[in-house]
Amino acid sequence: MTDCEDKGNVCYGITTFQQIISSCCGAILTSVLVTPLDVVKVRLQAQSNPSLKGKSFLDSDGLTDHIYLYENGTGKTWHKTSARFTGMLDAFAKIVQREGVKALWSGLPPSLAVSVPTTVIYFTCYDQLRDEFVNKLGDNDYIPLIAGGIARLFSATIISPIEMIRTRMQSRRLTYTELLARISTGVTQNGWLSLWKGWGPTILRDVPFSALYWYNYEYFKMSLCKKSSSHEPTFLIIFSSGAAAGSIAATLTLPFDVIKTHRQTELWELDITHSPQKKTRSIWEVMKRIVIENGFTGLFTGIIPRLSKIAPACAIMISTYEYGKTFFRRLNKDRDMKNY
Repeated sequence: MTDCEDKGNVCYGITTFQQIISSCCGAILTSVLVTPLDVVKVRLQAQSNPSLKGKSFLDSDGLTDHIYLYENGTGKTWHKTSARFTGMLDAFAKIVQREGVKALWSGLPPSLAVSVPTTVIYFTCYDQLRDEFVNKLGDNDYIPLIAGGIARLFSATIISPIEMIRTRMQSRRLTYTELLARISTGVTQNGWLSLWKGWGPTILRDVPFSALYWYNYEYFKMSLCKKSSSHEPTFLIIFSSGAAAGSIAATLTLPFDVIKTHRQTELWELDITHSPQKKTRSIWEVMKRIVIENGFTGLFTGIIPRLSKIAPACAIMISTYEYGKTFFRRLNKDRDMKNY
């Protein structure tokens, strides 16, 4: 299924720029709506796990990563508070009451700085690849699987240096001069590839996630459209398909997310303690250690918090993106009709 709409033997497609605008709006709206869930979830995790003091915490919403640093049991993205939370609703209420509504959006600017360009490249690349594959190979059920994986590989590779720079800025309080000096030293000592540190674990998690997400999303959307009276994808169909596809992909790729978090934390700790004599464990060594210490269930740690965030994030993003594309198709159609 290509990215156009047939009406009277005329295919009303959208331009690449219109795809970029649609994905950009989706990324901004998703970050704005999901960030409060981030803040509440990390607050709850911080108070229930005192061992997190001084440790970095990495979280993902299926689009990009969010980094937090716990200081004295609280994260530096919010003000200190002695309030104890009994659950999500209680946390929402107490945060708003004691710190104001703005506290629910702590850390939003750095998240937008990475999520917007990542999402624009990712979604636009997926649509372009899918349409190209359909045009050359015909409509095939596995095209979303392949296009989704390649699109994520491409976007993650391009954004990886920016992600690394943001990680350093959020994990330690550095001025821009200090940050540039650190990056320059790292490049001099380890070469330009040092800017892609952590790329391997990211790809190992994000490429399978994207491939599974797009395959299931297109499958659910097509199945639900066939059952509907209009046979057209409504907002509810797109929203539910995105949530279901995101949940499945998040569950199946959770072990890679756990491994990425453990390995990234090790890299940060070595960087902070300046211990060049220590070697970071490989991906498989980290997985082996997790299984030995916590069993196979340790690879699925945090599945409920991950699903509670990724499902709505994927649903909101794809709904906004598809709505934007539909808007531009109609706009192009109306413009063409006026020119006749």
